[in-house]
Amino acid sequence: VCIHRVRSCSGIRFIKSKYVCVFDKSALKFSHQQRLFRTSAVSCGQIVQFKLSDIGEGITEVTVKEWYVKEGDSVSQFDSICEVQSDKASVTITSRYDGIIRKLHYSIDDIAFVGKPLVDIEIDASKGVASEEDVVETPPMSHEEHTHQEIKGHKTLATPAVRRLAMENNIKLSEIVGTGKDNRILKEDILNYLAKQTGAILPPSPKAEIVPPLRKTEAVPAAPKDKARKIPVPVSRPIAFSGKDRTEPVTGFQKAMVKTMSAALKIPHFGYSDEVDLTQLVQLREELKPLAEMRGVRLSFMPFFIKAASLGLLQYPILNASLDENCQNVTYKASHNIGVAMDTEQGLIVPNVKNVQVCSVFDIAVELNRLQSLGSAGQLGTSDLTGGTFTLSNIGTIGGTYAKPVILPPEVAIGALGKIQVLPRFNGKGEVFKAQIMNVSWSADHRIIDGATMARFSNLWKSYLESPASMLLDLK
Repeated sequence: VCIHRVRSCSGIRFIKSKYVCVFDKSALKFSHQQRLFRTSAVSCGQIVQFKLSDIGEGITEVTVKEWYVKEGDSVSQFDSICEVQSDKASVTITSRYDGIIRKLHYSIDDIAFVGKPLVDIEIDASKGVASEEDVVETPPMSHEEHTHQEIKGHKTLATPAVRRLAMENNIKLSEIVGTGKDNRILKEDILNYLAKQTGAILPPSPKAEIVPPLRKTEAVPAAPKDKARKIPVPVSRPIAFSGKDRTEPVTGFQKAMVKTMSAALKIPHFGYSDEVDLTQLVQLREELKPLAEMRGVRLSFMPFFIKAASLGLLQYPILNASLDENCQNVTYKASHNIGVAMDTEQGLIVPNVKNVQVCSVFDIAVELNRLQSLGSAGQLGTSDLTGGTFTLSNIGTIGGTYAKPVILPPEVAIGALGKIQVLPRFNGKGEVFKAQIMNVSWSADHRIIDGATMARFSNLWKSYLESPASMLLDLK
C-alpha cells in the first residue's frame, strides 16, 4: 500500500488515483477528530527479467545498436524491443510478454551477453509466467521472415524501422495499405497515412528535387562524365584533431572480418586476370532498365555478372565446392549461393543470393535490391550472410581496375570486378572503335583448383557477358 497523504476528514476521497478502488462505505465509520490515511492501490505485477538467449552460430555477445522502447513503455507480445548486432548479422529482439518496461540493462553500443538480462518487464501476475526457457528473442530470420509481423490474425510485411515509426506515432500497421511488393508497408505509406489524418502537407523528398528546365539561352553544357568521375567525394563525417591516440575495441562485422581473413590467409591462393568487352551488355542493360523500373526494380550490371557466373559453375562445379579441414574430402554444392561484397557503414559484409541456378536475371535483381536496402540499414539477417558458395566483389563501383581478392572460407574461389571504362580497341577488320572494357581478377584455392580450370571458367563467363544473347541458350 502506498501512502500519499494524511488528512483529517469525515469521509473518503480519492484524488488522482491511478487505480480505482471500491469500498463499502457502510463498513467504514470515522469521527471528525479521527485521522485517516489516504491511500491508493498499487500494481501487483511481477517483474520478469527478459534474458538474451542463444541466437545460434556460436554467438556469445552482441552489440546493442538501437532501443525501440524506453522505461515505462507498454509492450505486447511480438513488439520490437531492440536491435542487436553480432559479428555475423543484425537481429531484432521482440517481446515475449504483455507488460511494462521497467528497466533497460544496456545503453546504445554496450555489449550484451547471452544468458544475461536484457530488460525487466512488469507483467500481470494473474496471467502467470512462462518458463525460463520460453523467454527468448526472435531467432535469426530468413528474408521471407525478416519483415513478418503478425497483427490481428493476418501477416503484415514491414521492416523494423517502419514498425518503429508506426509505434512512435501510435499507428496500427493493420490499418495501413502497403504499396510495396507483396503489400509490404513502406515508410512512405506511414507518412502518407499521417498526412491524411492530420491534413499536413508532406515536404518533398530531397532525392526527388524538381529543377525547372532552363531556356535555350540559359542552357549550361553538361560536364563530361569522365571528368565528373575523377572528382573524389569528400568524407561527410567531420574530422577532429585531438592530438591523442584513441583505442577502440574490434566489434561487429570488423570482428567477423578478423576471424574470416585470418582463416583465409591459410589457403594457398593463386590469381588470374583478364578483361571483358561489355559493349553489347551495356546496350542491353540500357534497353531493359526502363522495363525493370516499371516493375519497381533497379537493374544494375551485377545480376548479369551473377547469372553468367552461375552458368559457368554448372560447367565447372569444382569452383562451387568446399574442402574439409583435413583436406581429405571435397563437397560439391548443389546450390549456387553467390555472395556479393558490400561496403556499408558497419564495414564489409557479404550477403548472398540463394539458388541463383534457378533464378532469372530479374529475380536476381529483385533480391539484390532487397539485400542492398537491408545492408544499408544494417538489418541483414544471419541467413542472408551465411551459406555462400561463390563470391563476386564489385570494387569498380568505388574505383580501380585490378585487385587481389581473398577467398572467403569454406569457399574455393572469388572474383573482383573493376570499373567499366571506355577504351579504344580493334575489331576484326583492324578498325579502332570505342569499347566498354571491364577488368576481372580471380583468386582460387590452389589445393584443389589449377590455373587451367580457372582460365576456362573465366573464358566461359566472359563469353556470356560479351554476347549476352548466348545466355538464352543455357538459361533454365
